[in-house]
Amino acid sequence: MAGVSCSAEITVVLVHGAFVDGSSWESVYKLLKKDGSNVAIVQNPTLSLAEDVAITKSIVHAQNGPVILVGHSYGGAVITEAGNDPQVVGLVYLAAFVPDKGESVSTLLKDRRPGAPASPILPPQDGYLYQDKARFPASFAADVDEEKTAFMADSQVPWGEEALNGTISEPAWKTRPNWYLIASDDKMIPLLAQRFMSRRAGSTVVEVAGSHAIYMSQPGAVAALIEKAVKGVKGSANETR
Repeated sequence: MAGVSCSAEITVVLVHGAFVDGSSWESVYKLLKKDGSNVAIVQNPTLSLAEDVAITKSIVHAQNGPVILVGHSYGGAVITEAGNDPQVVGLVYLAAFVPDKGESVSTLLKDRRPGAPASPILPPQDGYLYQDKARFPASFAADVDEEKTAFMADSQVPWGEEALNGTISEPAWKTRPNWYLIASDDKMIPLLAQRFMSRRAGSTVVEVAGSHAIYMSQPGAVAALIEKAVKGVKGSANETR
């Protein structure tokens, strides 16, 4: 990976996960912009991993300079593959899946530890996955406003089985510095799984009390970690000059 000039402006590219779209980043986006960061948001259809990786790379290539990719949940798998692009200089995972080579989100979901909550994801219908609407608020976003979670449950974006089963060719976390925010009250990705994945990836870890939708309920903590990552990448670049 090429070094980053100390004067280079790093753009933060936000990658959403399954069942939601890019608008869910609004609070984090506003905080980052207020602090002077360059920010772009990916709108992935979440129908296949390959397509989402291609779209994410197109947003990366639209930026003038280096990029830090930020992925939530399934978005972690997307940035793990898309992060191999030479323009990407760092990765930030937020309550996210961090697959290794040959793994998929499906692979990681099958490894549910004893005591993990039952998944609210319904059996696939015509190749698409949805969450049980009645269980969505408590499972996905227990600490988000009730009216908002009800809307989120009714406006779910279909998650394609090809996205769920898409495998990683080469994990970018092996060659990129990366950070991981563990959501300790997550009911979608168990705490032990988050700790395992972040440890395996050698992530710089922070742990925050919050639901799977930590980026919506705790945008300040999320923005702070992203800004820490930006500073970390710039600091490493300066040390290699």
